[in-house]
Amino acid sequence: MSLFSLSSVSLSPPPFSTAHSCRHLHRRIFSLSSSSSSSSSSASVSASTSKPAKVVVTRERGKNGKLVNALAKHGISCLELPLIKHTKGPDLDRLSTVLSADADTAFDWIVITSPEAGSVFLEAWKASGTPNVKIAVVGAGTASIFKEVMQSLKQSLDVAFVPSKATGKVLASELPKNSSTKCTVLYPASAKASNEIEDGLSNRGFEVTRLNTYTTVIADGYKNANWVI
Repeated sequence: MSLFSLSSVSLSPPPFSTAHSCRHLHRRIFSLSSSSSSSSSSASVSASTSKPAKVVVTRERGKNGKLVNALAKHGISCLELPLIKHTKGPDLDRLSTVLSADADTAFDWIVITSPEAGSVFLEAWKASGTPNVKIAVVGAGTASIFKEVMQSLKQSLDVAFVPSKATGKVLASELPKNSSTKCTVLYPASAKASNEIEDGLSNRGFEVTRLNTYTTVIADGYKNANWVI
């Protein structure tokens, strides 16, 4: 259907000028415009629905696999456009040292709240000799990072707690605590993470040591792009 154009409507003065004739001309133009707009919108919707859906994934290259595969099962293709990257945090070097400490200074819990925090922790944990640790994770996505390691080194790595809801607030409110003794927590996290978890745990009487082991920055090539968050 051809698109409507005002050039297709005669705008020459009518043979006589009355309120009725003016209203008639107005109704004619409005009716044609509405019809054209409706047809154009229908054509646009039809065209958009006929095209395969595509999603832009913006995490670091190589870290989008699970999401890409999940979307592919629904017929959705992806374009990988890394806009962020993870870099070393100011406390990363301390993590291996802390994990290598003797049993007297070992932590009761190690709290992990993101897949990236889990990956960074595992590298330091292996470098420190795979000591026995008890892990609390925020949810199933973070727990999956430990799955492969647990199959081979289950005696050293125990994912012992997942909260009823995958949020930092719920984790902090539900993490088991031995009321008769001091309970210590190591919290390796992003430098950009809020204080919600350590504040929530501290308010319950836990002794929390937070280490900012990594941070998230804008990927190279996009640092001057104001639209990258």
